Amino acid sequence: MYENAFNSIERELRNEEGVANELDYVEQTSWVLFLKYLHDLETERRDRAELDDTDYTPIIDGEYRWDRWAAPKKDGEFDHNVAKIGDDLIAFVDQELFPYLGSFRETATGPRTIEYKIGEVFTELRNKFRSGYILRDVLETVDGMSFNTQAERHELSQLYETRIRRMGNAGRNGGEYYTPRPLIRAMIKVTDPKIGETIYDGAVGSAGFLCEAYEYMRKDDLTASQWGTLQRDTFFGQEKKGLAYIIGIMNMVLHGIEAPNLVHSNTLNENVMDIQEKDRHDIILANPPFGGGERKEVQQNFPIRTGETAYLFLQHFIRKLRAGGRAAVVIKNTFLSNTDGASVALRKELLESCNLHTILDCPSGTFQGAGVKTVVLFFEKGAPTRNIWFYQLDPGRNMGKTNPLNDGDLGEFVELQRTRPNGPKSWIVNRADLDEDTYDLSVKNPNAPEAEALRSPEEIIADMLARDAETAQILEDIRGML
Repeated sequence: MYENAFNSIERELRNEEGVANELDYVEQTSWVLFLKYLHDLETERRDRAELDDTDYTPIIDGEYRWDRWAAPKKDGEFDHNVAKIGDDLIAFVDQELFPYLGSFRETATGPRTIEYKIGEVFTELRNKFRSGYILRDVLETVDGMSFNTQAERHELSQLYETRIRRMGNAGRNGGEYYTPRPLIRAMIKVTDPKIGETIYDGAVGSAGFLCEAYEYMRKDDLTASQWGTLQRDTFFGQEKKGLAYIIGIMNMVLHGIEAPNLVHSNTLNENVMDIQEKDRHDIILANPPFGGGERKEVQQNFPIRTGETAYLFLQHFIRKLRAGGRAAVVIKNTFLSNTDGASVALRKELLESCNLHTILDCPSGTFQGAGVKTVVLFFEKGAPTRNIWFYQLDPGRNMGKTNPLNDGDLGEFVELQRTRPNGPKSWIVNRADLDEDTYDLSVKNPNAPEAEALRSPEEIIADMLARDAETAQILEDIRGML
């Protein structure tokens, strides 16, 4: 229904000099979609108030309402005589609309309100449209979209996800925002979140984990109370980067979460020793950024000090998890075997404070464009590790942009994880068998078929001489026929 609309917007943006790449495309599409979503939400609330014979105070009012500046209408038809266009439209957006919306951050009653989210988005973001004519065309296209039904939101969310994935594939830092959705869904199936539990991602990116968890938990038979809990008190996240924060907000909104509990802040600035019970969560799902070089003052917030960003996040997650809580975290596979002090100390802490029950070894190409291999750590807080079930994912093909990971590839893992048997691709390592000096958890499949032994140099040379003799004989036979 909306595929043509998205394609039309994309064609317009290709002609916009202020929009240079896929990241800009998603960013600029996001703020326009966000304002149309807010307009539809306000319209729905206003209509409901009229039916209940109650007053409704709009969030966005006056000349800043969508139907006043973006899509003014007269008798149901677009009113071109009133609509701003060209330089007038750009001046209004830059000098009036964005400052007005950005001021909501100061006037909102709290950070978990939709007003605060509006203020955050329009303080961080800037309009990159330079042509008021192109922006006018985009506004009219978006005005034709509707957020009123679950089916409409679902289609819009799928189209938006496609753009996020493409942004990740385009390179630069876009890949930080996109984790393959089949992998996310498998992680969620294993952790199996329930209504009433809270879910947290401290490196939220495009909010793929929270959106997929929402889809997993959203059922048609939920009570009004359960629905309210799912909407307001289930999903929490933090994100450092402005663009990722905006994309995460928009992605959750499109999936049907009206006021996402996302905070725009650097998770690693929080001293982990200050985390209290009220700050903890039942489930953690995350793919923290790899590499990086965190500053000394940031490292001071952690008992195991290291410049490796992912290691700091893992310490944060361990402490953010409630007793009995469950986590699934993506991390570089080198974490399992690195011999530096921070790696060894962190493996020891994880094994002693949590039950690291499953490690999923992902093949190369799982993350498109990434030059590292990854594993997923599944652990529960509150009891030490006794044994670890390893599963070596093998889709049986080379993966890439045209042949990405799919849900079927992970089906066996999800099914076998319930019982954790030994098999050709799975095995168990006992905690008691680990080296107490290194706590090495290297992926070494003892059940894999033995590779065929390499031939000796003598055999190779003999084979080459035999082939040379055979070739010489064939050439001699050919010469005899001439």
